[in-house]
Amino acid sequence: MLNFTILGSGSRGNCAYLETEHARVLVDAGFSCRQIEERLATLGRELRDVQAVFLTHEHGDHVLGLKTMAKRYGIPVYANRPTAECLRDKLPEFQGWRLFDTGATIRHADLEVDSFAVPHDAYDPVGFIFRHRLGSVGFLTDLGYATKLVVERVRASRALVLEANHCPDLLARDRKRPWSVKQRILSRHGHLSNEAAAQVAQQVAGPDLEDIFLGHLSPDCNTPELARETVAAGLADGHAGIRLHGTSMERPAATLGWS
Repeated sequence: MLNFTILGSGSRGNCAYLETEHARVLVDAGFSCRQIEERLATLGRELRDVQAVFLTHEHGDHVLGLKTMAKRYGIPVYANRPTAECLRDKLPEFQGWRLFDTGATIRHADLEVDSFAVPHDAYDPVGFIFRHRLGSVGFLTDLGYATKLVVERVRASRALVLEANHCPDLLARDRKRPWSVKQRILSRHGHLSNEAAAQVAQQVAGPDLEDIFLGHLSPDCNTPELARETVAAGLADGHAGIRLHGTSMERPAATLGWS
């Protein structure tokens, strides 16, 4: 079996849980340790049973709970060396790093995990695709645009977590963010808009892809309805059967399970 749950996703927190017959892992830890414990409890799971955390990059909305988790549980953390070096000051005594080179395939229990570079304003950000005999789950949560490499790596996904961060019109009208921040978000090392997410969905849609989870939505500059409508319109021509799922920072999404 393979079960997959996004425990929460948005501009202020990201964490997902993936479970197979032999593996229990988190992808990122962008909520407090207590929040992650509570959200796992809604699935009947405990953080103490998690075997590893896979980090996409070092930004706070992806690593917030890592320090407490490391002290309390000592869960091993898979990260590339630049990401780990950036976090060592926060975890000076932690010995559980499992370092990999970007582009490497990591084997964990009955999973093969491909890592690949993504364009984002972090030290060495990566995307992942978790391969299992029942299907593959891809993660594209923070990137300014999708390179050919990114598209090729996730094209075999049965389920894909895809960033749909903002609506450009809402971002332009937003009064909370200075122009410099807006420029960063819109840059090629920023975040995908709804329209850009729709283009990626079109490019990766194929016979294997069944489910897309729209993640990392801005609470100020996007809405779940806008994100879903835009991506659905992009998939209407020949790929309308792909299921689109919303995500939230406040609560876990519905679990996707294969057996």
